[in-house]
Amino acid sequence: MRKPEDVEGREFDLLIVGGGINGAGIARDAAGRGLSVLLVEKDDLASHTSSASTKLIHGGLRYLEHGEFRLVREALIERERLLAIAPHIIEPMNFLLPRVAGMRPGWMIRLGLFLYDHLGRRGRLARSRAVSLKGPPYGNGLRAGVASRGFLYSDCRVDDSRLVILNALDAHEHRATVTTRTRLVSASRDGAGWAALLDRDGRKMRVRARTLVNAAGPWTAELLTHIEGTRFISTIRLVKGSHIVVPRLYEGKHCFLLQNPDGRVVFAIPYEDRFTLVGTTEELWSEPLGPARISAAETDYLLATIRRYFTAAPEADAVVWSYAGIRALYDDHAADASAITRDYVLEVDGDAERAPILSIFGGKITTYRRLAEEALGKLAAWLPMGAPWTGGSPLPGGDLEGGSRDRLLTALIAACPGLPEEVLRRYVRTYGTRTLDMLGTARAPDAMGEHFGQGLHAVEVDYLVDREWARTAEDILFRRTRLGLHMPEEGKARLDAYLARRWKEAG
Repeated sequence: MRKPEDVEGREFDLLIVGGGINGAGIARDAAGRGLSVLLVEKDDLASHTSSASTKLIHGGLRYLEHGEFRLVREALIERERLLAIAPHIIEPMNFLLPRVAGMRPGWMIRLGLFLYDHLGRRGRLARSRAVSLKGPPYGNGLRAGVASRGFLYSDCRVDDSRLVILNALDAHEHRATVTTRTRLVSASRDGAGWAALLDRDGRKMRVRARTLVNAAGPWTAELLTHIEGTRFISTIRLVKGSHIVVPRLYEGKHCFLLQNPDGRVVFAIPYEDRFTLVGTTEELWSEPLGPARISAAETDYLLATIRRYFTAAPEADAVVWSYAGIRALYDDHAADASAITRDYVLEVDGDAERAPILSIFGGKITTYRRLAEEALGKLAAWLPMGAPWTGGSPLPGGDLEGGSRDRLLTALIAACPGLPEEVLRRYVRTYGTRTLDMLGTARAPDAMGEHFGQGLHAVEVDYLVDREWARTAEDILFRRTRLGLHMPEEGKARLDAYLARRWKEAG
């Protein structure tokens, strides 16, 4: 993958534009049904919205307040499926919702949790229950008097960017062509298909496709301006969501769902052992599209939420990292950004005489796999294909025996006695059963090449470049792994230099 495939002049069944979770999910499903697929992404895979989530696979408890029962049920069903096919990067978590006077009444919370427990099928996840917050473990870190009781329920945490990478990798292993740093310049109908012009690092390439999928997320509307003769009814609303990471606020592996006086909720989630992830904000976005940054007002809002609930009272200078993403939500004309639906709408423009283009409006990471199935169902009239298959097939590395990370870790400790357990634990959470494939013949640090810090060696970097489309240090430290928060600047600089040498040698 260091040298991307030459696609000049090739013809595909499906050209997918957008390498976020929806584009990667559709590519995986389509390739596994026997279709020839080209997935193009103008930057890195998962480099925008799909790596800027709250990193949850969840039904969306708060969506029940807006009557989104179908969406919540679908998400809860998908939560169980995704946990089964990707147990290395998805794990069950307990979420604690303190009962706070003057906010949502207890009967409303109980009713919501009852529905949450029963709307979707339940496998490994426990039902909700009331708990005391007067002492450990659930009262850890909470301010005295903030709440004496709360409700515990279950959802899942996910490494969001790796979910995208693994879908793209599985698509590739089913013979899809995946190319990053590749932009769609233009597309027009040509006979029974599409003629498209692509730009990869300044090189122009022409391809043909029978169908076109617009999975560009925030760029969905903009992309349509580069495609001739399209007609769509639906539109999107752009909402910025921001998060901060601060030193750990409390002891324990449970998460918090925190109510605010304005009716919004904020998650506090254990992150990378030493930190707590706090978010998200929701602000309507009307500026030109580009890299999103958290604002001072958003930081203050999240810090105020922390101070409202926890004894820790961090100031802005205690924030060790922040990130923001622009979410493209289906425009249901809701006035409040928090009330805009997280459901998706799929529209097809095409008929017997005109090649189809499918555009995706809205969606959330939890329902990406189901969205992909529905998208291909809408294209079935133009593309004869096999049956849906992704719901029961593990993602790369997810075929854990009994779904147990611990069992795999024990096997890796025996196979790699020279590697520290904490490094092997990270490998399990990142590569699952593909760990030994990533290591090759290396079983000890002195056989793994240059060490950049935090257990990252050249053998892993080479694997990510050769097999997972990584190109830059940011690709590796923030999207292929979660080492960016831990890596010292000196290690980042040496990683940059190593990658530069590799690209120079590759020509």
